[in-house]
Amino acid sequence: MTGTSTLDAPLIVAPSSDPTPVQRAVVDSLLDDHPPETFLWIVFHRADGGARIWYAWTAGGQPLGDRIDQLALGAGLDASDWLHIGDRHAAHSERGRIRVQAYALRPVLADVQAGERSPEDRREGIRRIIRTAATMTGQTPRTLAPTWLGFGPVLVNRKASA
Repeated sequence: MTGTSTLDAPLIVAPSSDPTPVQRAVVDSLLDDHPPETFLWIVFHRADGGARIWYAWTAGGQPLGDRIDQLALGAGLDASDWLHIGDRHAAHSERGRIRVQAYALRPVLADVQAGERSPEDRREGIRRIIRTAATMTGQTPRTLAPTWLGFGPVLVNRKASA
C-alpha cells in the first residue's frame, strides 16, 4: 500500500523578518537551563543598537514572584530595595548578543521577609540620578523613589505595558 502523508511533503521554510519564533525558542532553552523558582530577565541586543526584553519564569516562579511583590509593596519597599535585593541574588550570563539575568526567587523572598533594605548611599545615588534627569528634561524632580519594580508577572507585565 502506498500513499502520501504530510511527512512525505517537502518542508518549505519561508524567510521572515520576525525574530519572535527564534527568540521564543531561545527563551525556552534558557528556561531549561535554570532551576525552578527562577525569574529570567532576557535582553536580546539587536544589530541596530536596539534591544528586546523578554521576561520568563521557571516552574513555580510566577506565583512565588507575585507573592514576593505583594509582600514588598506591603512593606513599602521601593526601586532602590529592588535593585539591592536583586543584585544579591542575580546570576548574569551572556550568549552572544543575549544577556540573561537569572534571579533565584527563594532567597529574594527571604530578604523581603527579613526586611532587607538598600543602603542609604545607594538610595541617595538613585535619587540624585532622578533629580538630574528631571532637571535635564525640564521636569519637576520627584521626591520619592520609584516603586518596587517586581519579580512576578502581575507587576512586571504591568510595568512593561505601562
